[in-house]
Amino acid sequence: MIDSTTVVSLAVVVMLFNSSYLLSKRALEKDAPMSLRVLFIWHAFDFLIHTIFEGSFLYNCFFTSSPYDPAVHPASLVTNFLNAPDRLYGAAYGENWATKLWMVYAQADKRWAGADLTVVSLELLTVLGAGPLAFYICTGIARKDYTVAFWMIVLATAELYGGFMTFAPEWLTGNQNLDGSNFMFLWVYLVFFNMLWVALPLYALWYSFWDIANAFAIRNGVMKAKVRLLDEAKAAKKE
Repeated sequence: MIDSTTVVSLAVVVMLFNSSYLLSKRALEKDAPMSLRVLFIWHAFDFLIHTIFEGSFLYNCFFTSSPYDPAVHPASLVTNFLNAPDRLYGAAYGENWATKLWMVYAQADKRWAGADLTVVSLELLTVLGAGPLAFYICTGIARKDYTVAFWMIVLATAELYGGFMTFAPEWLTGNQNLDGSNFMFLWVYLVFFNMLWVALPLYALWYSFWDIANAFAIRNGVMKAKVRLLDEAKAAKKE
């Protein structure tokens, strides 16, 4: 269950998390609220994972391929990806550091070994959209740009939707591509790593909701105070 590629991959994940934490120490003030520090670290980590790990998945889907051989490959692998019915794309057909990483994860979810059309479509949005947006949110938190709460809602909603669309097809078809037969596959690969992109986006949504609600409450309070002062001024003039 645990080979050298797994150990290295997990070590890189820990390294990216530590890098996100250290970046938060440099980008945020010492007295920054813990909630904002957690959100900064999460979005920095989110950006790094989307860019490095999932970016490597897309690279293999688009640039790593092998000729389709009906004598070796089942016909179900043919998806006409990139309008090439005679070729198969994905980590299973290459030899680089990322192919080994994704072939380990593919033991738990077979779709990541090739160019599954649903997964590739979602990853295009994730790598090209969610990754840069996570980086922008980090810069907004560091600049104390309070409009960043809106973008956290956008990103969190997209992350939750992406997770649902990744696994809903499996749930509806009896988890044909998933293998939860051992602790590593089920609880580490499928549950832990994917639940991170449920729990933290939900926290970002909760924080942003109350941040925006408080902003509206303050604005309404200021407006009411202004109206009251105007009314008092008008009353004073009449006297």
